[in-house]
Amino acid sequence: MSEIRNFTMNFGPQHPAAHGVLRLILELDGETVVRADPHVGLLHRATEKLAESKPFNHSIGYMDRLDYVSMMCNEHAYVMAIEKLLNIEAPERALWIRTMFDEITRILNHLMWIGSNALDLGAMAVFLYAFRERENLMDVYETVSGTRMHATYYRPGGVYRDLPEEMPRVAESRWRKGKDLERMNEWRQGSLLDFIEAFTDDFFDRVDDYETLLTDNRIWKQRTVGIGAVSPDRALQLGFTGPMLRGSGVEWDLRKKQPYAKYREVDFDIPVGSNGDCYDRYLVRVEEMRQSAKIIKQCIAWLRENPGQVIVRNFKVAPPKREEMKDDMEALIHHFKLFTEGYCVPEGETYASVEAPKGEFGCYMISDGANKPFRVHLRAPGYAHLSSMNEMAKGHMLADIAALIATQDIVFGEIDR
Repeated sequence: MSEIRNFTMNFGPQHPAAHGVLRLILELDGETVVRADPHVGLLHRATEKLAESKPFNHSIGYMDRLDYVSMMCNEHAYVMAIEKLLNIEAPERALWIRTMFDEITRILNHLMWIGSNALDLGAMAVFLYAFRERENLMDVYETVSGTRMHATYYRPGGVYRDLPEEMPRVAESRWRKGKDLERMNEWRQGSLLDFIEAFTDDFFDRVDDYETLLTDNRIWKQRTVGIGAVSPDRALQLGFTGPMLRGSGVEWDLRKKQPYAKYREVDFDIPVGSNGDCYDRYLVRVEEMRQSAKIIKQCIAWLRENPGQVIVRNFKVAPPKREEMKDDMEALIHHFKLFTEGYCVPEGETYASVEAPKGEFGCYMISDGANKPFRVHLRAPGYAHLSSMNEMAKGHMLADIAALIATQDIVFGEIDR
């Protein structure tokens, strides 16, 4: 009898389930995975080196383009690193706004994840429902920053501007008129906070809808239960963070263990799994969306009652108001100097990290006293998670590879940074 040999195949980079330009070389015995070798570098952007060639405040927009589904959380880590080196702290209202938008970003990320994950495994409807909710939150991004994705809203010393008192309404068109237009503008009669509050009140029912479609679905459970199981000890050894670690039963969340912004003052729970498989990681992310909505409601309540400054009054790191520049030549000079030359940061090194939707996103920064960082190194959660692909895939079927890539929630902007 002739010897049966394993064969090798490429999974990607064009594969729709690869969540980016991942080249995965699979060694198969029939349809059983013997070895999975991830190859990265096909999207290399040199973000860290670009950040070292520009003034500190010119690189905030690069952070949005790393994990481009978790934009403001990336900004948060980078801005916090600069603030530590400058030894400044954002006003209290700005910290509450950051906390609220970090959680809005978490919901945005998990909506993208649950929609694309379901689509990877053959469920179409969830994708459409999740994007219905994402549209509303993308409008919130656009209202505060002027853009729907790459916001550059967080700034050293605070945020770009305060929350608008009016939420833009959907304009009438040939596709949007009558009752449809009234329904779309129902939540847009007041301020941005009114809109976010209406969204969060409704969102708990929407999450219940997702669970109705998936949680007890026989096909969904067949595709996720027992797939890619990782023990708590092994998850820690592999450098897992975020839902990947909590799905394995480890109750670790930087918002609780190393609080930043205003997380020490809000009440929320840390959902954890028990089996460490794809199904548990799904359940953790679904519950995280509910907890994020709970945090957002607490932020709204505080922000309604406490007006104030949203960025420090220090023209060396924050621009003056436009009204001041009309009458004050010195303020105008500060404005131009800030956005052309930037500011010099005292010598030192620091590390700032946030609990991003995918796990711990950190920024290690060294300053040599110049107006641009001497060294910037980013800690991306997806890079650590992808390194476990071989261990998670071994012994599973070829069809399970899509479920494993999806459960890691990888985005290649932050991996090939």
